[in-house]
Amino acid sequence: MPQGKPTHVPADGLTTRQRRNRPLLLVHTGQMKGKSTAAFGLALRAWTAGLSIGVFQFVKSAKWRVGEENAFRALGEVHRHTGQGAPVAWHKMGEGWSWIQRGGAADHAADALEGWRQIQRDLAAQRHGLYVLDEFTYPMKWGWVDVDEVVDTLANRPGFQHVVITGRDADPRLVAAADLVAELVKVKHPMDAGQKGQKGIEW
Repeated sequence: MPQGKPTHVPADGLTTRQRRNRPLLLVHTGQMKGKSTAAFGLALRAWTAGLSIGVFQFVKSAKWRVGEENAFRALGEVHRHTGQGAPVAWHKMGEGWSWIQRGGAADHAADALEGWRQIQRDLAAQRHGLYVLDEFTYPMKWGWVDVDEVVDTLANRPGFQHVVITGRDADPRLVAAADLVAELVKVKHPMDAGQKGQKGIEW
């Protein structure tokens, strides 16, 4: 898109305004860090535009309070007290990385599926303007949530609701259905030099 102008305009009968104001499905995938960070940057922009934010974290531990959560909960309070921005809802699904470390996949699969059912209910109710489905590629990859059902639900969501999904190994069917797909590729990382993650950068 040179200079912010599309290189192709489809013959779909839509006006420029109608085409510009379509709700989008975005996917941030790839092996490099920054997928969730980019999604939360998008959510920050959406909040300033008055779009209600719904965050659903599928892999981060329920006991782990990440910096973005603190920030968006604070923004939710700002909205509650001043009317600025929009409401924020933050949901954590299950026990996070312990799904991988401790086993018990059956229970966590059920928790992940119920998380997806809640998203479906919220979409049907048009509850949010932007949904951040953080690390949602993993429940699909592990077979806990049906990919075709996800694609069908998102393709037929009512109203004006943006959805951004993050995580590695995005299913090709999800990629095909998305309006925007960004793949983060590692060039360099501090861990290559033995440096572990740090507060304020990784969380």
